Amino acid sequence: MSMRRESFLAHVQERGEYENTEEADRVARVVLALLGAHLVGSVRAELAARLPETYALILLNPLQAAEPLSPERFVRATAAWIEGATEKTALWDIGAVLSTAAAAGDVLTREVLLQLPPGYDLLFGHPQPT
Repeated sequence: MSMRRESFLAHVQERGEYENTEEADRVARVVLALLGAHLVGSVRAELAARLPETYALILLNPLQAAEPLSPERFVRATAAWIEGATEKTALWDIGAVLSTAAAAGDVLTREVLLQLPPGYDLLFGHPQPT
């Protein structure tokens, strides 16, 4: 079952300590577009099914990635897409969005992480044992 848009944005806003839902919406759109470029198949579809429709469509119709981005490059790409962002603030933004998306459940989050290069577990706030 998908999360309601208001609830999703409220979680992102709270976790990111944003002043308003517009700021939360802006970072959610960028982070999910970049994430969607790295996920395929049923994992992407299942995660999208748990997001509000607006964000599900962003995840399902992502930016095109020529190659998987390392976590560091993902942070740099996010900073480049968010006006006024630095790598440090982008890392904060990513954490707010991905930790909210991780609320979809541990099993799905593990499946998502299996499709991503090593190190994304920290961006999701789910450090994996080494």
